[in-house]
Amino acid sequence: MEVSGKVKVVGGEQQVSPTFKKRELVVTTDEQYPQSIMIEFVQDKCDLLNNVTVGEDVKVSINLGGREWVNPQGETKYFNSIKGWRIEKNQAAAPAAQAMPPMPAAEAFAPATDFKEEEHDDLPF
Repeated sequence: MEVSGKVKVVGGEQQVSPTFKKRELVVTTDEQYPQSIMIEFVQDKCDLLNNVTVGEDVKVSINLGGREWVNPQGETKYFNSIKGWRIEKNQAAAPAAQAMPPMPAAEAFAPATDFKEEEHDDLPF
C-alpha cells in the first residue's frame, strides 16, 4: 500500500529499548478531506527519513498491522499500526506541464440573451 501527500512532521529517533528504535513521520494527504497520517519507521528504516524535510511531497510505501490486547479487567482492545518501509520524493509536475505544447485559447461566444435565473436554478443552495 502507499500513502501520498505533503510531509507535516519528521520526528526524531526514539530509542525505545536497547535493541529497538523508531521514528515517526506525519504525512497530510491531498484529497477532498485531507488526513494527517502518522507512519512509523523502525530499526534500520529510521535512516530513510534522514533526507526528508517538512513541506516535501512524498509517496510512502506502508504495511498495515494490527494486534489484540486483553487488559487486566478482561476487556479486549485492538490496536493498528502503519509501518513505512520506503519513501520517495514526488517529482514536481510543473516542468512536465511546461514541456507540453500550449492548448489553443477557447473561442469566445456570445452571452445568453434569454437566460432567466429562476428557471435554471436547480442547485440545492
